[in-house]
Amino acid sequence: MAAAGAGAACGGDPPRAPCAFSPGGRRSLALCGPDGRLRVWETPSSRLQHEYVPSAHLSAACTCLAWAPPGGRQPPSKEGPQRKKRKSEAAEAGEQVDLLAIGTAVGSILLYSTVKGELQSKLDGGHDNKINCVRWHQDNGCLYSCSEDKHIVEWNTQTYKVKCKWKGDNSSVSSLCLSPDGKMLLSAGRTIKLWDLETKEIYRNFTGHATAVSMLMFTTVRPPNENQPFDGITGLYFLSAATRDRLLSVWQIRSDRKEKNAVMSFTVSEEPIFIDLTVSESKEEPVKLAVVCRDGQLHLFEHILNGYCKKPLTSNYTIQIATSGKDSDSTPKPVPILAASFCSDKQSLWLVYGNTLQPIIERVSLNSTESHICLIRDIQKTMALQTEMSVTKIKTPVVNKEAKVLVPGIPGHSATIKSQSSGMQKMESKRKPGDKEDSIEDRLGAMDIDTVKIKTKGGLPQTDSFAVLLVQGLESNDPVILNKVLQTRKDGLIKNTVARMPVHAVIPLLHEITKRLQGHPYSALQMVRWLKSVFTIHASYLSTLPDLVPQLGMLYQLMESRVKTLQKLSRLHGKLYLTITQVAALEKLQDVTDVNQTAKLVYEEESSEDGSEDEMIADKDSDENWDEDEAKGEQSDDEAKGEQSDDEEKEEQSDEQQMAVEKEINGESDLDPENESEEE
Repeated sequence: MAAAGAGAACGGDPPRAPCAFSPGGRRSLALCGPDGRLRVWETPSSRLQHEYVPSAHLSAACTCLAWAPPGGRQPPSKEGPQRKKRKSEAAEAGEQVDLLAIGTAVGSILLYSTVKGELQSKLDGGHDNKINCVRWHQDNGCLYSCSEDKHIVEWNTQTYKVKCKWKGDNSSVSSLCLSPDGKMLLSAGRTIKLWDLETKEIYRNFTGHATAVSMLMFTTVRPPNENQPFDGITGLYFLSAATRDRLLSVWQIRSDRKEKNAVMSFTVSEEPIFIDLTVSESKEEPVKLAVVCRDGQLHLFEHILNGYCKKPLTSNYTIQIATSGKDSDSTPKPVPILAASFCSDKQSLWLVYGNTLQPIIERVSLNSTESHICLIRDIQKTMALQTEMSVTKIKTPVVNKEAKVLVPGIPGHSATIKSQSSGMQKMESKRKPGDKEDSIEDRLGAMDIDTVKIKTKGGLPQTDSFAVLLVQGLESNDPVILNKVLQTRKDGLIKNTVARMPVHAVIPLLHEITKRLQGHPYSALQMVRWLKSVFTIHASYLSTLPDLVPQLGMLYQLMESRVKTLQKLSRLHGKLYLTITQVAALEKLQDVTDVNQTAKLVYEEESSEDGSEDEMIADKDSDENWDEDEAKGEQSDDEAKGEQSDDEEKEEQSDEQQMAVEKEINGESDLDPENESEEE
């Protein structure tokens, strides 16, 4: 079965060139360049087949592309001139790929016939804003489209009119995908919804992406458990990618409504711009995935979808293309990959690289054992066209000294532009005969009007000129100007620049900061300073915006995800710190040399044998005296106890005698019992 490619450039910011491979044998590649022209290339020979220039290609740029399935359209109705058109196309029916749907930025859809080489029809009245994605139905020939106006439209390609229109999301709908049986439709904005095409009701909801979803693709056509009855949708897996997100999420449509999270994810180096895959038709067949990222790299995955996987899966192969660097420049330069698609054998790839005006299409076999592959290609002739297009010819007007030219940005700022010839004459007049001639680089550096080098009386750069540069960079989206301003490290300069910038540039600055926070950690650390200053200085303005939460929703979710990992990172930091300190302490102990503990000098006091004998005798005498003292002490204790008992007996006898005398005196005597009875 042929692979299903994600040809449309759905959503995303900044915009990229939409491209799509034709279904079937991948014989054609449709690509819309930055000049607004549609070009159709033949993949085996890299030959240009068609070139179409829309009448409003400058005002209504192409935003998405989709090829109609071969032989998928129904015969037209018998009304009007459609019958003759169908007869003229009878010879081209069958496997011939004909129609190409083109979404535009103004809300209209163009149907271009590659067989005739002309525009066949134009679909109007369905959308009033930019078209984000178009998808063909594989059986009935209907066309589905979504737009920034929050709606999904079902088109009848026979009558070229709207068949059905319904609201798809509370925000813009960015991507669509039809189920393999054609009865369900996936749509995505901030959340992913599965629609029943008959009733136009929501069947399932899936949440998990922090940004707008840019691509949706089904990865399987049969459920993993083939024993259970299949209703056409339950058990299938589908893939989703989002803007400014380096994770591709895989979801499974289950019978219960409780599980709404992704079952697994694939990690890539940058935001994906093109995805192609081979659909798995059985449980044992792995899904092969080709992902082209914004940095120009291609990541290849091969995995069997068999349930939940906690850790993100990394790519099996990574392909890059670079120049040899032998001709004009000694440094090899990377060549961006624009798109990639699996061939019919599923063992080789069609690679599209170079520039969008004249791309190079090459077939590459996947027979390498290395995980990272770098292809060396010489595309000097092809890249020359892109170099000429990037060179802009700007003439600086020569004005008088008294004239002032207003600079766009903060009102009231002006800069006089002096003639370059007068400046060169002053430089030449200052040069002495013995001095060396300045190089071209030095002259260009002296001629450059760099506001960073302009110093104030305090010695710091002018913050108002920084504010002007920042506003100009945000309005023109110039990365050179933005990098020059946002890479400032001085906190005082950042605060003054944010304070002097107009309030209408605060929200664009926050969007630019949010985009850079997702990049390199060093850049994120620098952006936190700007973010702190913006929230501190312009908090009152931000609190007055009614739609602040939708505009800064991605920033909120980004900060929340960073805070969730803070505790785990703190624990890891503590463990690593403890381990490193212990290792360092052990290394210090090992490095210390053993101390020689043997004494260098020993002093011994002289003593005679007689003295020692006298001491021994004295010790013996003292021991004997100690024993005698103990014996005497015990005898004295016994004598004292005996004397104490004698004294107690004498006292008792004396007490009895005294009592007897007292009785006689008182006339009391012991009477016999008989006398006692007589007395009674």
